[in-house]
This record gives sequence, C-alpha cells and structure tokens, in this order.
Amino acid sequence: MTYTVKPLACDPARIKGMSERLILSHYENNYGGAVSRLNAITAQLAELDFSTTPGFVINGLKREELIASNSMILHELFFASLGEEGAPEGDLQSALEHDFGSIARWRAEFSAMGKAQGGGSGWVLLTWSPRDQKLINQWAMDHTTTLAGATPILALDMYEHSYHMDYGAKAAAYVDAFMAAINWPNIGRAFARVSA
Repeated sequence: MTYTVKPLACDPARIKGMSERLILSHYENNYGGAVSRLNAITAQLAELDFSTTPGFVINGLKREELIASNSMILHELFFASLGEEGAPEGDLQSALEHDFGSIARWRAEFSAMGKAQGGGSGWVLLTWSPRDQKLINQWAMDHTTTLAGATPILALDMYEHSYHMDYGAKAAAYVDAFMAAINWPNIGRAFARVSA
C-alpha cells in the first residue's frame, strides 16, 4: 500500500496564534516527511525475506514503521484539531463534563499536560477508551506510545517543530494558542464515530 499526503484539514491563514508559515512548514516537512518515510519503510518490508533477515533488522524496521505510521496519523489528527474558537457541544460536552467533572477541569488538565512537555517532545491526546467507556487525557512520549485499544480524537503536538518557529522556547504560549483554536465540531464528529 502506498500512503499519500492528505489535504491540509485546516485553513492555515485562519488559525489565531499560529502563523501560516509555521503550519505549512509543519504540514509539509513533518507530516509529509512521515508519509514519505512510511512509504520507504513499507517498500523495504515488502522486499524482506523474513526467514533469513536478522532479528535486529526486522525489529528496527518494524519500530520505524510504527513511528512513521503514528506520526502520520497523529499529525492528521493534529491538523484536523485546529479551527476557530468555539466550545464542545452535545454528546462530547456531556462526556467531558461527566469524565472530568467540568469542561474547565478538562481544559486545565489537558493544557497543563502540554505545558509540562514544553522543551521536550511528544503528544497530549484526548482519547476515547472503549474499555473504560470514558475520555482520557493521555500523555505520549513519542510516536510509539498510545493507550492500548483506545482512539485519540484530539491531538496536541508538543515536538519543538510544532511551535519553535513562532514561539521559540515559549511552549506554554503555544499551548494557549492551540487551546483557543480547537475545532470542536471536528472533535465532536470524531467522538461520535468512536463512541457509538
């Protein structure tokens, strides 16, 4: 299977607090790079003779496949998470209030998790756990850590490439900009798909 770069899911000229230059660079270089890398790894795996290939080669390629796959998927979710100011509504609003006590409590936790990763790397994910039948704010150190059996519906990229061009080392200001630009209708649709 050949993976293709999906069209940018947000209008980079309309995201308050993030420059068009930042978003386009992030989309083209980091997301586009993940798709290209995944295609190269997939081609290598297709040519591999697993019966004679050393285990360390297989392990390395499969780990890189996981990293590239999750980078591609989480970047697609990140860009779909961006829009204009708004608030959660309907079933998503009810679930956030039920699972976190209030929207404000969810927002405080999610934002604090992003700010805690400033200067490091990784993701903050709002994830639906069908096992627990609830939403969970999840920390992900890199592209290899996700909650087993669960599906992220909102992704905050905390790798420096996602904010350094606009914010330098001020990761907390970037988190605040992201929180103000969440595309709640998109997140609501994602929640409806995974929680049905």
